[in-house]
Amino acid sequence: MSLVATLKLAKRVVFETDKRLLWKLAYTMGVRGALSVHKHKRRMQRGQFFPPFLYVSIINTCNLRCQGCWVDVSMKQQTISPEAFHKLVREAKQMGNVFFGIVGGEPFMHPHLLDMLAEHPDCYFQIFTNGHFITPERARRMRQLGNITPLISVEGTQIVSDERRGRSGVLDKTMQGLHNCLDAGVFTGVCTSLARTNIDDTLREEWIDTLIKMGVLYTWFHVYRPMGPNPNPELCLTPEQAVRARKFVVEMRARKPIVIIDAYHDGDGKALCPAANGISHHINPWGGIEPCPIVQFSAESIHTTKADTRPLKEKFIQSAFLADFRKLAANTTRGCIVLERPDLLKKLVEAHGAKDATARQTALAELGAMTPRTSQYNPAAEIPEKNIFYRLAKRLFFNDFGVYAGLDAEHAKNSAPAVLAGK
Repeated sequence: MSLVATLKLAKRVVFETDKRLLWKLAYTMGVRGALSVHKHKRRMQRGQFFPPFLYVSIINTCNLRCQGCWVDVSMKQQTISPEAFHKLVREAKQMGNVFFGIVGGEPFMHPHLLDMLAEHPDCYFQIFTNGHFITPERARRMRQLGNITPLISVEGTQIVSDERRGRSGVLDKTMQGLHNCLDAGVFTGVCTSLARTNIDDTLREEWIDTLIKMGVLYTWFHVYRPMGPNPNPELCLTPEQAVRARKFVVEMRARKPIVIIDAYHDGDGKALCPAANGISHHINPWGGIEPCPIVQFSAESIHTTKADTRPLKEKFIQSAFLADFRKLAANTTRGCIVLERPDLLKKLVEAHGAKDATARQTALAELGAMTPRTSQYNPAAEIPEKNIFYRLAKRLFFNDFGVYAGLDAEHAKNSAPAVLAGK
């Protein structure tokens, strides 16, 4: 079935898309994106880390108040200036980077968003958005630029969306923004943060079919993570629900003509952390360099100061905080160290004197108060990809790149007696 689904997806991409946009996607994200990962692997062999994919929070402000949000959306607005953004992208391009995830807050509340992205036609940008500010005019501008894909978050039914996102009428406004993108012919994705309140509404084959019928080309099922000042842990998926979500994604990839993104498993179904293998790191609205968006601590900044005039390349490669984070994460779990061992992360932050990168300045206390939880690491329930094309793509471009070798060897050694006893 994976071949049939892949051929149907190829047919959709060829006949349902603007060929200019398709070429931009195939060349920039496909060819040059693959080269950026190859350069990352070559750097790793030399002991140097510079992530091929950077996520940039360009603003902290948002019009919604989502449950469990860790971003300081109600604090004084902070934006990355166009000048700082251009400098960041230019320096990253020198390392081979072409893909940037644009996050917030709500990115479309940045007054210069599309103008900033227009300055870099040789890059590809994925905008994480609630869709409320995507007018027909903005959708047409994105199509004209050709190097932007909006990833619009849909969190369930109208009632669930209003509850999850802290405002009324959220779903209608989101769907209007989504339709504006689709009507303009923009490559468009839909994402969902899976939680106990929406898993039954969104983790359904009927929902996937609806997205395909609408013209959505890709979707992404995140897993809700309890972070921030009001983490709402009661929304977290149970371990059984997490396995259910993984099974669903693998099955739909093998059967449906739509791309389904997954950033936490390799082709064999083994868990991984994109920050532990160095494939992605995060820039916050103040310019702080963080391991990932939910680890809100930084020891370096993208900004040049009298005390630190190093180029971006050296800040990443020479960062002791980032290096020790990757090492700690890779030696502790294949899952999320923030969820599984917040105590170890807190000690690491304190040892490096990493700066609390939040406006509220309570991130360290929040980390100390966290209750350890399970994450995507579940060696007893690893589910390999059924779609051979996803499996091949992950083997080449998205895996652990060997960083978990020590952890896997230790796990195999510890489990050997039990295996022998079972025989």
